[in-house]
Amino acid sequence: MAMTNNDQKKNNGERIAKVIARAGLCSRRDAERWIEAGRVELNGKKLMTPACVVTAQDIIVVDGKALPDKEPTRMWRYNKPAGLVTSHKDPQGRKTVFEALPSFLPRVISVGRLDYNSEGLLLLTNDGELARKLELPDTGWTRRYRVRVHGNVEATELTKLSNGVTVDDVKYGSIIANFDSRTGANAWMTVILKEGKNREIRKVMEHIGLTVNRLIRTAYGPFQIGSLEQRDVDEVRPKSLRDQVGMFLK
Repeated sequence: MAMTNNDQKKNNGERIAKVIARAGLCSRRDAERWIEAGRVELNGKKLMTPACVVTAQDIIVVDGKALPDKEPTRMWRYNKPAGLVTSHKDPQGRKTVFEALPSFLPRVISVGRLDYNSEGLLLLTNDGELARKLELPDTGWTRRYRVRVHGNVEATELTKLSNGVTVDDVKYGSIIANFDSRTGANAWMTVILKEGKNREIRKVMEHIGLTVNRLIRTAYGPFQIGSLEQRDVDEVRPKSLRDQVGMFLK
């Protein structure tokens, strides 16, 4: 018999995909896919739907291994170089961020992505549920970028982006783009946005006649790249982590 909402509250149950994500194995979305692929067992039986609420008394097995106890939430700043895919596997065989990370890190998940040719700050965490929450536009966290473009930068075109723009039937929210400097045919800009859809900055700049030839994320919400060198990883101190994301851990 399916549990009612009152039953769920009474038993302090949570969706199984959320529990798997909190154990640090994957994101909640990936956990749902794993369940549908038959990779998850619940109390000795293969589970085929993520529409399931579990409690601490339930036994969850993923790929034949018992679900590990939830580790304390941790986060790292990583300075991603260009030429890495932000994915655990790439169909094209390109090297991934996770293959390039130092071996001392536990299994981690990225908070959002940076595309293959983009650089800069990538947040990593062992808590898949936290990663999902921090990616949502509703969180209100801004992403800040240093962007180098080729072409003639028109101030009026940049100003229009603050009202949002539609490119190829895709609606993009407000983008704040400020001209910083010019060197020859290239110009540097600071770009701030909240959504970060797939290749958003590149597509929007192309829409107004500019070609992005370098893109560096310098901040994600309250976290900044600072003096972190490319490929370096730095763990966020527990107190700082609690101060910045504690509200999302409740």
